[in-house]
Amino acid sequence: MAKALMFLGTASESGKSILAASFCRILHRRGVQVAPFKAQNMALNSGATPDGREMGRAQIVQAECAGIEPHVDMNPILLKPTSEKGSQVIVHGKVTGNMEAARYYREKKRLWPAVTASYDRLAGRYEVIILEGAGSPVEVNLKENDIVNMSMAEYADARVLLVADIDRGGVFASIVGTVELLAQTERERLIGFIINKFRGDASLLEDGLQFVKEKTGYPVLGVVPYLNNLHMPGEDSVALEKRTKHNGLIGNGITVGIIRLPHISNYTDFDPLECDPRFVLHYLESPHNLRAYDVVILPGSKNVFFDYQFLVDRNFNEDLITYYQGGGRIVGICGGFQMLGTTIRDPHKVEGTRQELTALGVLPVVSVMAKEKVTERVRRFVMLPGQTAHIQVDGYEIHMGHTTVIDDGHIQFLTTESLQKERVGVAAKDGRIWGTYMHGFFDNDALRGSFIAWVRGDDGLEQASQFSYAQYKEQNYNRLADTVEEHVDVAGILHCMGLE
Repeated sequence: MAKALMFLGTASESGKSILAASFCRILHRRGVQVAPFKAQNMALNSGATPDGREMGRAQIVQAECAGIEPHVDMNPILLKPTSEKGSQVIVHGKVTGNMEAARYYREKKRLWPAVTASYDRLAGRYEVIILEGAGSPVEVNLKENDIVNMSMAEYADARVLLVADIDRGGVFASIVGTVELLAQTERERLIGFIINKFRGDASLLEDGLQFVKEKTGYPVLGVVPYLNNLHMPGEDSVALEKRTKHNGLIGNGITVGIIRLPHISNYTDFDPLECDPRFVLHYLESPHNLRAYDVVILPGSKNVFFDYQFLVDRNFNEDLITYYQGGGRIVGICGGFQMLGTTIRDPHKVEGTRQELTALGVLPVVSVMAKEKVTERVRRFVMLPGQTAHIQVDGYEIHMGHTTVIDDGHIQFLTTESLQKERVGVAAKDGRIWGTYMHGFFDNDALRGSFIAWVRGDDGLEQASQFSYAQYKEQNYNRLADTVEEHVDVAGILHCMGLE
């Protein structure tokens, strides 16, 4: 059976995912067969596995750091919020239904066998499993039905590291308080603490580190500095909040405005644009000055009906039409693609009680929500409007609806005529608006060049850039691992696990 190391946090966003990813990369570089695991994940950013199932983005990134393909056993339960109180529940990569939080809390224990079965399969195939908890392990109102924190550590017989975020303040109180609320049997799994996101001179922390050791009996095993400009694909809207505020357009390049929908999903679609120096990207919460942008993108949404009403309430709908009529360019991805059409129908009430809405009407397409979710990896040949070559692009689709064209005479497809059986998406006749269900579109370096040519109105591919998004991610994964190796007692941690 595999050896196990678990990262728990004093609170959400303490850095558990990042540090778990760093240890996946550290062990991978040492030739260890390692895999990530998180029993239950709540996130709107997800991806598709090679066998067409859905899992959380954080574990996909951790799998990349481990040098392996993602598998749903690494994240057996995924919750995708559809409202303030409810979520779509996905087990082993397939939707089982929507549940209010109170009902899910009561039924969590019923899902425990699915969690342990996934863990057992991974533990039988890999030498080490790097586990990640959720939130805090000492939420007293949640511990009774816990399936993701200390109950999972006990099942996996894992050694535990507690991660605390010093950037928020109160780091010593959060560490000591968490330990005080752990049961004695839980404390016995603890190795020590990692303080994350430190800015400044670490020598100034010495008194505090000694205090923690004296108060808890466990050492601080590392102080990880705040890593500016580290790129790790984000998991949830908390990470996105840091990107929504800006003070005007800065820099030269193609300016991209992405509408910040309340239930925005898979915003990692746009990470390559944010990283590629040829683009300037902003998330927009109001339609103020859309004309400043070369292109505006409507992203995916977990609740299209609610998020379209958000567009109406903020006057985005009217301003988008005005922007388009003034020569602007618009892209819709997944739920955003549906919003560009004339009508969206929900006959099975998948997203709520409303069964139909009139959408923007800038593409002659109609979307209908279905009971079954489409989840698959896809490879398509893409040709953007006005371009002269098609590009082979790997991506994935995750959506509940199906979209059909209602007026072939006023659209063009994002493929050559010979490839229309594998339609990637639909564009308006003038080519300035298009939509697709395909996620991961912009990860392709050549496609981003074609996208620039489309925005500029050129009739050929943009000259190839030296920027490779795949290489950029690898550089960041290694930078993270290098930093953790430098500032954390990795050897001591591995020794506590029985690894040399």
